[in-house]
Amino acid sequence: MAVTVELPHVGESVVEGTIGKWLKQPGDTVRRYEPLVEVVTDKVTMEVPSPVEGELLRVLAEEGETLPMGAPIAEVGEPGETPGQSAPLSPPPVAETPAPAAPAVGTTGYLMRDVTPVGPTGGAAVEAMQPMVGVGAAAPVPAPTAPAASASAAPVPAVARPSNGPGPARLSPAVRRLAHEHSVNLSLIQGSGLGGRITRNDVLRHLESPPMPATPQQLAPLAQAVAAPAPETTVSPDEELMPITPVRRIIAEAMVRSVTEIPHAWSIKEVDVTGLVALRQSIRAEFERQEGVPLTYMPFVIRAVVEALRKFPTLNASWGNDAIILKRRINLGLAVAAPNGLIVPVIHNADRLNHAGLAHAVNDLTERARTNRLRVEDVQGGTFTLNNTGALGSFVSGPIINYPQAGIMTTETIQKRPVVRPASEFNDDAIVIRSMMNICLSFDHRINDGAEASGFLDAVASRLESISPDTPVY
Repeated sequence: MAVTVELPHVGESVVEGTIGKWLKQPGDTVRRYEPLVEVVTDKVTMEVPSPVEGELLRVLAEEGETLPMGAPIAEVGEPGETPGQSAPLSPPPVAETPAPAAPAVGTTGYLMRDVTPVGPTGGAAVEAMQPMVGVGAAAPVPAPTAPAASASAAPVPAVARPSNGPGPARLSPAVRRLAHEHSVNLSLIQGSGLGGRITRNDVLRHLESPPMPATPQQLAPLAQAVAAPAPETTVSPDEELMPITPVRRIIAEAMVRSVTEIPHAWSIKEVDVTGLVALRQSIRAEFERQEGVPLTYMPFVIRAVVEALRKFPTLNASWGNDAIILKRRINLGLAVAAPNGLIVPVIHNADRLNHAGLAHAVNDLTERARTNRLRVEDVQGGTFTLNNTGALGSFVSGPIINYPQAGIMTTETIQKRPVVRPASEFNDDAIVIRSMMNICLSFDHRINDGAEASGFLDAVASRLESISPDTPVY
C-alpha cells in the first residue's frame, strides 16, 4: 500500500515550510532515505528524504507552495500502484472537540491587524482585531462621537482570546494566515490542540459550519471586490521580470520585520589592528598545518565580541514588550553569503571556545552553509550576530539587526593608512602607517542607548588593539 510522505517536524520554532524544488518526479524510483524534495523554512533549506523504498506515485504540493509542518506532500508506493489510496506514516490524530455553534450576526468576521509573527521559540503575541464587513458580518458601525454607545451595538473585542481560557492563544502562522484569508474571529473557536491551542483543523471545521445569510446590500461590495482583477506587475520592453525564490522571499520578509519592529540606531569605531595582522602573519602557516583549517581574523574578533558582551549584557538580549530578556548564553550568529541567499548559522556557547576552537567552528559552519548542509539546530538560538562585510571589500556599513536580537556588528576591510600618533614624554606627534579597520554596530534603541553602544565598541576595540605577535591562540 502506498505511503503518504509528510513535511517533517524539525523543531518547535519551525512551523511551516515552502516547497523549493522537487528532486524526484512522479514515476521515478526512489530508495529509502534518498532525497525527495528541497524544502525552504525561515531557518534553513533542507532536503526531505523518502521514508520508504518504491516509486513516487504523485506529488501533493507544488513548488513554491507553503505548508504547515506535518502536511502531506507526496505518495510513495509500489510500481504501477494507483495513487490516492495511501496511508500516513504518522499515527492518526486524536479526536478533536466539535466546533461551537455559529455566532450571532455582527461578530462573525474580524480582520487581523498588526499581527506579531511567531518568535524564535514558537510563541506569539496577542493579535489585535478589527471588524470586517463580509458574508455573515454586520455592516460597519460609525465611530461614536460621544462616550456612550448605542445599546444595540455589539461590543467589539480589543483582543482575540480563545474561549477555553483567560489568556491569549499561541497561534501558528498557518492558523493566522487561514483566519486572515477567511476573516475568522478566533475568539469564537474552541481550541483542540495541546493546552487549548487553536489548530488549523479547528479553523477549517469552523469554516465548514453553516454561514449566516447575508443581505444583498452586504454582498454588493464583496462581489465588486471579487470581480476586480488582481494587480499584476508590468514591465516595459527594456525591463525583465526575475521570479522571487522562496529563500529571497523569506529574507525579504525577515528584513521588513526587523526594520518595522526594531528602532535601529547605528555607531562606528575605528580600530588599530596592526598587532593582530602581525600575529596572524607569523603563525598562519603553522596553525593551518596543525589544525587543518584556515586562520582568519574572525576567531580573534569573536573572542573580543563575546568578552564585550559579558561587560554589556543588554547587547546580548531581546525586547519582551514589558521586560528586557537577558540571555545567559552567548550564541553568536555568523552572517554567511550562501549561493541561495544570506543565512546565519550559530556558534553556540561561543564564549567557551579558544581561538583554535572558534577557527574550527567558523570553518565548519561556513563550509556547510555554502554547500547547503546545515541542520536546523545550526541556525537556532542566536543571541547576537557578527557579519564580516569587510571580506566583500566594504569600508563602512549599516547592518540590519537579526530579529529579535538586540544588536549586530560588522567588521570592515583592513586598510593600511597614515595615522597621527599623539605626543608622548619623549616624542612629538608622529605620522605612522598602521593597519586600520572599522567596526560598525546597529543596536535596538529600545534596549540600549548610545552610552551602552559606545562602551561595547570600546571594549571590542580595546581587546583587538591589545593583540600582539606574542598573544597566545590556545
